[in-house]
Amino acid sequence: MARTVALLAYDGAQSLDVTGPAEVFAIANQEAGTELYRVVVLSPDGAEVVCSSGLTLGARSSLGDHDGAIDTFVVPGSPTWERAMHDEALISAVAAGTGRSRRVAAVCGGAFLLGAVGLLDGKRATTHWACLDDLERCFPTAKVERGPIFTQDGAVFTSAGVTAGIDLALALVEDDRGPGLARKVARFLVVFLQRPGSQDQFSARMRQEPPAHSALRGLLDTIVDDPTGDHSLAALSVRAGYSERHLARLFVRELGTSPSRYVDEVRLEAARTLLEAGDASMEVVAQRSGLGSAETLRRRFTQEVGIPPGAYRRRFQTTGVSR
Repeated sequence: MARTVALLAYDGAQSLDVTGPAEVFAIANQEAGTELYRVVVLSPDGAEVVCSSGLTLGARSSLGDHDGAIDTFVVPGSPTWERAMHDEALISAVAAGTGRSRRVAAVCGGAFLLGAVGLLDGKRATTHWACLDDLERCFPTAKVERGPIFTQDGAVFTSAGVTAGIDLALALVEDDRGPGLARKVARFLVVFLQRPGSQDQFSARMRQEPPAHSALRGLLDTIVDDPTGDHSLAALSVRAGYSERHLARLFVRELGTSPSRYVDEVRLEAARTLLEAGDASMEVVAQRSGLGSAETLRRRFTQEVGIPPGAYRRRFQTTGVSR
């Protein structure tokens, strides 16, 4: 019998949080040659919804009017998650859906909606990297994890931002039907079965963007544009026209890190890009990213990303879901 996967759509939800997991389960049916999953999109009142992108999604019915058991209940996130947490009709729908499901999966900011109905209390959870502090603040009893693309704690799954919903859905397929089918789905979607690394893959520049008027902006551009250059504190001080001490204070105040740490992160990001883009030797990757030697690349990459650079380059054989 097909397992019902119900995706809760609501006004302001991110469309890919809904459609990404839906495609994974639909393609699992296609690759298996049989209906393993019955995918339905539900909304709190049965009406169509307007997503944060402006895309309109139709719902099969309201959650209350949906007949039958729900195997997997998927809760998408929203850029306006704070407002969503105080939408009584939406929170009632989340509570009802989670209460009648075997397992629950939140994508991105959907974790806040699970938290609002008490499902994160004492549980491991994650969300989009930009919202991790907010998740800890809103739900202090949750065990918020900052690295994983997705987490599992019993029957509650949470994932990082947007496209991580695809990673999570692949893990659910693997949990149900094994890595063979999940691998076929990943191949069809042209994605990693297990994404190399963790949420730390996001851009160092994006993570530490200074204010628009900051005197650091031009300096940061020179670092990103040429990670192999001389970016010692002394050299940066000369280019910026500030004393070394004042420049170090600016970095801490505006970026929350030191100049050397920022340079190191940019070089690691450059190494990730080179590893993903081709098959250059580790020595060449190290030189082009500004890390110097293959040994330095291996040591720093393993320390910061959690896996050796060679492993990062390869596709994994499993999503990493516990079985």
